[in-house]
Amino acid sequence: MDIDTEAPASNLATQIVTPGSAITSDSAYMRGHGTFGEHGTIYSSVAGVVERINKLVSVRSLKQRYGGEIGDIVVGRITEVASKRWRVDVNSRQDGMLLLSSINLPGGIQRRKSDSDELQMRSFFAEGDLVFAEVQSYFADGALSLHTRSIQYGKLRNGTFVSVFPQLVPRSRTHFHTLPCGVDVVLGVNGYIWVSKHVPVARVEANAEHIYSDENESISDDERESIARVANCIGLLNRLYVKITDTSIIFAFEASLPYPVKDLLSIDVATELAHNVTSRLKLQA
Repeated sequence: MDIDTEAPASNLATQIVTPGSAITSDSAYMRGHGTFGEHGTIYSSVAGVVERINKLVSVRSLKQRYGGEIGDIVVGRITEVASKRWRVDVNSRQDGMLLLSSINLPGGIQRRKSDSDELQMRSFFAEGDLVFAEVQSYFADGALSLHTRSIQYGKLRNGTFVSVFPQLVPRSRTHFHTLPCGVDVVLGVNGYIWVSKHVPVARVEANAEHIYSDENESISDDERESIARVANCIGLLNRLYVKITDTSIIFAFEASLPYPVKDLLSIDVATELAHNVTSRLKLQA
């Protein structure tokens, strides 16, 4: 793509533009999202990365709300308990909806939900609870419909919450990872991430009746430090706009070991670790 020669050289190298930057004056290209045309030239209307699909030129914003797709794995926070449904903050333009009919009952019992189940909805999920769910459909108003009909989904415990830019979390085959340091990470494509103590799947399946428990398990000091280190590594990757995957988190964790946990978010250390991670990712690619 021929970029307008008046555009700054740095934008040519990185393909990152600011509002009002000239992208191209070639009449063969069509304007897409994040652009506008004036006097035969296409300009950027947002700060972001230039993308081209055939002859369509668009700009993907560096900061944007999550736009859900069916099959997405998300982490959300319960904001309201309503009639036969929970309202869930999923970092989108609208809250998602988790219907009572879209959850597993304690113990994995399979039956139709009754009035007694509706009366004890807060024993399943209450306001403020964090939930791991999948997008199954859209409502007529565009809100996301979620479900937790799997043993791997449900209430999140034993850890800490991290919020990042949604565009840094790519869609992949699995979003639940157990890191070598003994920490579980749930990478929600909506930019919400949960970092927790590792709990074997066999133990979860054996205690299926406790899936809605509000009590955390005992967490040792070493486990707490590992959780805090992983959370800070995710924070520094987000701060310096590096893709967040299980591989980049592991690279950042290994590079961070010489430093105390509390120093990982200082700009000097964060910059050094981010460069280390990007270099290793390029070598791996």
